[in-house]
Amino acid sequence: MIVSRGPSVVPRGALAFGIQLPIQAQSSLFAEPWEATATPDDLAAIARAADEHGFFYVAVCDHVAIPRQLAAAMGTTWYDSVATLSWLAAATTRVRLLSHVYNLAYRHPLVTAKAFATLDRLSAGRVILGVGAGHVADEFAGLGLNFSRRGRMLDDAIEVVDAALRTEFPTVANASFTVDGQLGLAPRPVQDPRPPLWIGGSSPAAVRRAARLGDGWLPQGTPLDQLPPLVELLRAERAAAGVAQPCDIGAITDWLHLGQPTWDVGRPCQAGTPARIAEHLRRYRDVGVDHLQVRFPSRGPAELIDQIAAFGSEVGPLLAP
Repeated sequence: MIVSRGPSVVPRGALAFGIQLPIQAQSSLFAEPWEATATPDDLAAIARAADEHGFFYVAVCDHVAIPRQLAAAMGTTWYDSVATLSWLAAATTRVRLLSHVYNLAYRHPLVTAKAFATLDRLSAGRVILGVGAGHVADEFAGLGLNFSRRGRMLDDAIEVVDAALRTEFPTVANASFTVDGQLGLAPRPVQDPRPPLWIGGSSPAAVRRAARLGDGWLPQGTPLDQLPPLVELLRAERAAAGVAQPCDIGAITDWLHLGQPTWDVGRPCQAGTPARIAEHLRRYRDVGVDHLQVRFPSRGPAELIDQIAAFGSEVGPLLAP
C-alpha cells in the first residue's frame, strides 16, 4: 500500500487545542441535557466562539443510522459531517474543520475525496480529515457492509482518498477498490499536497494504522496515564515504516471548568484557576501530545461559550511553547 505523507499542521512544540462541538451529536453518553432543544444558531455561535478565541479546530462526529437497540444510549441525532462542516466554514474564518471521525467504509472513497476537497476549497484550506474504522456492527449491516472487513476497507479507502486528494486523475488498485486514472475530481483542495489525514482509535491496530498511513493520531478518550505506551508504539511503528515526518499526536482531555462550578457537573472534572488547568494540561505535552480536545460541562450554550472564551484567553497563552 502506498500512502504519501501529508502536512504536519500543528506547530512543533505547541500544545494546540480544539473542541468537539455539542448539538451535532447527541449520545446520552456525553451530551448535556440542554442540547436536545438547542438550535443551529447555537451551534454556529459556539463554533464562532472557538474561532474567535484561538481554538485550533472544531470537530464533528459521524454516524449514518443508529440501530434501534442502541438508540436509547447513542441517540439518533448525528448531523451529517460534511454538511455541518461546510455550513460552519461559512460561519468561521480561521479555525480548522475536523471530522472526528469520519467512517470511510460507509462511502466510496472517491465520494469522500470529492466532499472534503470541495470543503477545503470552500473553507480556504482549513480541512483536517479525521477517519476511523467504525464500531457499530448493525450500522454496517444496514448499509450492506461487512463489519469484519472494516479494518481492511479503511486501509484501502485511505489509499484511494490520499491519491484522489493529491491527483486530479488518481490511479489505485487494492483489495477493495480499483481506480484506473480515467476519472477526474475537481475542485482541487487548497492545501498542498492535500489536507492532513488524522486517524482515530486507541487500539494497537489503530495506532499502527496512524503510524503507517496518517499525518496525525486521534485517541478515543484514552486516559493520560495510558497514553505513554501508545505514543511509544506509534513512534516505533512510524520509524519501522521509514516515515520521518512528525505525526500530530492528539488526546481528549478530562472535563475542564474554569473556576469552581456551582452545580453538580455529574462527572469527574478538573476545575480551578487558569494556572491550575494549564499545569494539568501541560502533562499531556510531557508524554508527546501536540493537540488537545478540551471539553467543558455546561448548562446551556451561553455558559459553554463563556468557558470557551475564558479558556482561549486565559489558559491558551499558558500552553504556548
